[in-house]
Amino acid sequence: IKNRKKTLEATVEEMRNFSFSYLEKFSPSKQQLKTYLLKKYLKSSVPSVKKENISDLVNLVTEDLEKTKFINDRFYSESKAKNLIQKGSSINKIRNYLISKGIQDEHIKQTINKIKEQNEDQDFFSAIKICKKKRIGPARDENNRPLFKKKDLGILARSGFDFDTSKRVLDVDKEEYLKIINLL
Repeated sequence: IKNRKKTLEATVEEMRNFSFSYLEKFSPSKQQLKTYLLKKYLKSSVPSVKKENISDLVNLVTEDLEKTKFINDRFYSESKAKNLIQKGSSINKIRNYLISKGIQDEHIKQTINKIKEQNEDQDFFSAIKICKKKRIGPARDENNRPLFKKKDLGILARSGFDFDTSKRVLDVDKEEYLKIINLL
């Protein structure tokens, strides 16, 4: 039993070190770190530790890292949302991305509310960025716009924008579009 306790401590220490090296390379959410550690330890066969105990050890290490502020899902959520907004992602896309990374609902709601407080029409401006990036809607040649309207609506819908926002963006005239682009 004494020997087993020693190897458990060594495993926790080793797990902590793996976590630090992973945190240096990436800035993961708590869930991503847990998944990484579980995969790493379930593949390798640590003779002293039973497979059932590994998830307990992973939880122990991640809780500890959260307490010491090495991982912070609220900060993760806000910084990822900022990056996605700069790329022109819709609020729906941001919400789904954060959910897929295992962020808690309360952090997602706070982040989305913060985005809406800063700019209540964020989706409109994000959709304009998508138009610029993909050269659709108001970024197209005036003569081709009516021909590609359905296709452009589809592109915006797949990017997570609702119908009203998409329609509003596609109805923006060229001059207005160029003014908005210069502001962004």
